[in-house]
Amino acid sequence: MPIPGTPSRAELVEHLVRTRIAGDVATPRENNLSHYRELANGNRHYWLGLELGDRWNDEQDVLAVMAERVGVNDDPGYRYGQDTIDPDLTVDALERMAARLRKAAEGGQRVLFATGHPGGLLQVHHETARALRAAGCEIVVIPDGLQTEEGYVMQFADVAVLEHGATLWHTHSPEPMRAILRGLEGAGRPLPDLVVADHGWAGCAGQLGIDSVGYADSNDPALFLGESEGTLQVVVPLDDHVVSPRHYDPMSAYLLEQAGLSGE
Repeated sequence: MPIPGTPSRAELVEHLVRTRIAGDVATPRENNLSHYRELANGNRHYWLGLELGDRWNDEQDVLAVMAERVGVNDDPGYRYGQDTIDPDLTVDALERMAARLRKAAEGGQRVLFATGHPGGLLQVHHETARALRAAGCEIVVIPDGLQTEEGYVMQFADVAVLEHGATLWHTHSPEPMRAILRGLEGAGRPLPDLVVADHGWAGCAGQLGIDSVGYADSNDPALFLGESEGTLQVVVPLDDHVVSPRHYDPMSAYLLEQAGLSGE
């Protein structure tokens, strides 16, 4: 059952481990290493909208960053089995994200929310958007009629998503975010001051110079590399699709409380 109210840091850490948002996560070690290798070999699908050049062409360098920022096992000889996300690193990153959200609220900034994981993170983004609007931020409304090769770029509950075949679509692509930003420019509208997102939505925005914070799983190393280089401001490590999206509710409550946006 969800934790009632806003958890303490210790309560949140315990909850993250119990629900496998962090701790022993569902993504196996071999999947993590496969993705690190694909990124290092230049497979742009795994770059999530970032331009990594040849700076990360050694799989071991990628692993080192992921061990530092996510808490995966740092032993390159450990090839199969259980891998981990350090829940304290998750909460540390939530607190850094909260500081950036607080800045947005204090400045009444324009904020754009987007997700490539609507089955897991849509409600997290929606709750954050609702709190920022109540604090005086402008939540960016995306232009109508946007689409990519994968489908239509839509907005539900203040969160931009990809729709394909009347279904909200899981996507790693940066193209939906690129379509939004081009659409805003084409309409003569200002770009967001901040993007809160995940996958290629976050990577694309950061690469184009927009402040970008978001969430990423242990098998999505690109955003953590972008954070290490300063292209993204904050990336929160977590399993981005656990068995119930309600498991993220205590995390959202903690984030908003730390940002001074809980309304309590």
